[in-house]
Amino acid sequence: MTKTFTCIYHFLVLSWYIFLNYYIAQDETDEVKSKIFANGGKWKYMTLLNMLLQTIFYGVACLDDVLKRIRGRKDMTFLTAFRDLLFTTLAFPVSTFVFLAFWILFLYNRDLVYPKALDTVFPAWLNHAMHTFILPITLTEVILRPHSYPSKKTGLTLLAAGSIAYVSRILWIYFETGTWVYPLLAKLSPVGLAAFFSLSYIFIASIYLLGEKLNHWKWGDMMQPWKKRK
Repeated sequence: MTKTFTCIYHFLVLSWYIFLNYYIAQDETDEVKSKIFANGGKWKYMTLLNMLLQTIFYGVACLDDVLKRIRGRKDMTFLTAFRDLLFTTLAFPVSTFVFLAFWILFLYNRDLVYPKALDTVFPAWLNHAMHTFILPITLTEVILRPHSYPSKKTGLTLLAAGSIAYVSRILWIYFETGTWVYPLLAKLSPVGLAAFFSLSYIFIASIYLLGEKLNHWKWGDMMQPWKKRK
């Protein structure tokens, strides 16, 4: 793929995620939506945090593209490194996790994760934008350009830190409000919760390792961790 096509792709995806975040933010005073976002706001949901995360990543990718064309690639080492770190440790694992976890639970019992009442707030196209299209978009990024992966220890540690931060927020919201972010969690015992959160990390860590394998499969040894930058 040409650099120009990659730049255009990043810009279009960035515009798409900005639009989605803007659309979701509209009419937050709506009675149903305000009830959904009560006790923790909209950022308690991993789906919406992922929308923000993808917006940030593609914003960084666009900035990296533009500055490289203006100033030359040698000056972009830090920004490119940050772009790759953001994609490999968060943007790819989180978006893939949201896709897989949501649809597995939705198909099993949608009330556990996405009650039917949400259909009146989020139309079908928006549901797919938040939970379906995110996978082909992130896989396209894998195909378009190589990304430098950190060492497994560093990558999995950063992913664990992000996971712990999100779980801590979920628990804090529960202790403060007495309500769980997701109906599924209300059905689990303390031991069940510990097992669920542990298995969720193992799942997302496996996705991280899969991303590393896909990157190597597509690009081979072209990008040795933290040595070469595109």
